[in-house]
Amino acid sequence: MSPGFLALLASTPMVLTIFLMAGLMWSAKRAMPVTWATAALLSWGIWKVEVSRIAAATIEGTLGALNILIIVFGAILLLNTLKNSGAMAVISRGFYGISPDRRVQAVIIGWMFVSFIEGAAGFGSPAALAAPLLMGLGFPPLASAMIALIFNSTSVTFGAVGTPMIVGVQNAVDGLLPSGMEMSGFLFQVGICAAAVHVLVGSFLPLLAITIMTYLFGRNRSWREGLEAAPFLLLSGLAFTVPSFMIAWFFGPELPSVIGALLGMPVVIWAAKTGFLTPRTTWDFPDPDGKDWRIGWGSPVRWEDMAAPTRSMSLLKAWLPYLLIALILVVTRLPVFGLKELLRSWAISWQPILGHAGVSYTLEPLYIPGIMPFILVAILTVFLHKMDFKQARKAWSTTVLQLIPAAVALVFAVGMVRILVQSGVNHSGLDSMLLTLSAFTAQLVQGAWPFLSPFIGVLGSFISGSATVSNLLFGGFQYSVADNLGLSRTIVLGLQAVGAAVGNMIAVHNVVAASAVTGILGQEGKIIRSNILPALLYASGAGLLGLAAVYLLDLGLF
Repeated sequence: MSPGFLALLASTPMVLTIFLMAGLMWSAKRAMPVTWATAALLSWGIWKVEVSRIAAATIEGTLGALNILIIVFGAILLLNTLKNSGAMAVISRGFYGISPDRRVQAVIIGWMFVSFIEGAAGFGSPAALAAPLLMGLGFPPLASAMIALIFNSTSVTFGAVGTPMIVGVQNAVDGLLPSGMEMSGFLFQVGICAAAVHVLVGSFLPLLAITIMTYLFGRNRSWREGLEAAPFLLLSGLAFTVPSFMIAWFFGPELPSVIGALLGMPVVIWAAKTGFLTPRTTWDFPDPDGKDWRIGWGSPVRWEDMAAPTRSMSLLKAWLPYLLIALILVVTRLPVFGLKELLRSWAISWQPILGHAGVSYTLEPLYIPGIMPFILVAILTVFLHKMDFKQARKAWSTTVLQLIPAAVALVFAVGMVRILVQSGVNHSGLDSMLLTLSAFTAQLVQGAWPFLSPFIGVLGSFISGSATVSNLLFGGFQYSVADNLGLSRTIVLGLQAVGAAVGNMIAVHNVVAASAVTGILGQEGKIIRSNILPALLYASGAGLLGLAAVYLLDLGLF
């Protein structure tokens, strides 16, 4: 078969996923079994992958879905616990002390809080925490999921203490660097390139996201209502990206996200409280009981539906579970405290699955954020907020019922991904389906590769749900293409890292997880369709900067 036809076949599962979910608006629970079956048939019939390896990859995906479900379960349990203790009602009212403007609230929670949690923990926890929190403040569930996913992007390049770089990029290019070049120095430069792109493109993300929010969920369906907040939104964007860039420049790829958010959050909150650069008018969603609230947005969480605190509860006490989560994540993730390796020392693993090398599963019970801190803090909250047994039991039972529908979609979504990845071991002599598609694309675009490079990163995250995995899958490929075309490997890998972060906006199982925690399973197609626009704009901006850096600027980068 010709390379072009093979590439077309390799792209079929991804294209079918987008068509079914964003085109036909199928739910993930309905679409993902179809795309899994398509990937399995192609890998068996065209790539000549053994049936037992396809089965092993599916088992690997099923068990991998369990890890995601644990995180989602913990996030939903925490929300339900806070709702039943009355803390969520206190938090909701407290936000009006900062600003009643939903545009401002979305930036504080979706942009700054998400970036901090991403820098400290990653692994799907930021959107899973932020989306329910936004919903608890009165945001439409659909808007909550979309906003949390859009904002869980820029900070993902450096992720949980630099994991996408240190684990993803490093392992992808290991053995490819010329002799005499240190890996640490190369990663340092790649991180600076990626951070620079985020300053020039990511700083506009709050403006883009909020403008989309006011258009899709506003009473007037107006872009202008988002643009009215432009000065504050641009300040908020720079409040994270500039310190993040400075940390990458001086200290490397481990701390840009967590420190950038810690430095930027007080600036944004101060501006919101003092009215500095904030819009003159206050923007809110339509009345949930009015004609402008659409059924597809989901059922709102109302203050009157939330349990009132059994006794007087201060704002600090209501926020204490979230503060504990942040503290535990920082202490257990930052290497300086020495707990990270200890927690990861106990793991449940199965390798190789069904005897196939490279097909494996690992669960680190003490390190996965769904258990510690999410479930742990949810249990502690019962005692901190003096809840009775009936309230606590209701939180657990409600959470289990909410989670069950997400399981089917996630099992088939992650199963499809693992088949695509594992298709490289076959009897056809072909590269994996992913590399087949990418190699043909590289052959087509040639010198325009810097523009396309971020989109390859997006593709990796779209199908895998992880920037780290995207970098692992395509980092070596991107390096080799840049080397063959005589382009800067540093810049191209930086663009890959940016694209891998942007892909989180539309990653299938991230979307399923966000839908699950907000109670809108079945609306995944709407989320992907809406989030494709900011993802494409972000990747295009990064690609144009890549072209300029390679062909117009003499940066002298390897």
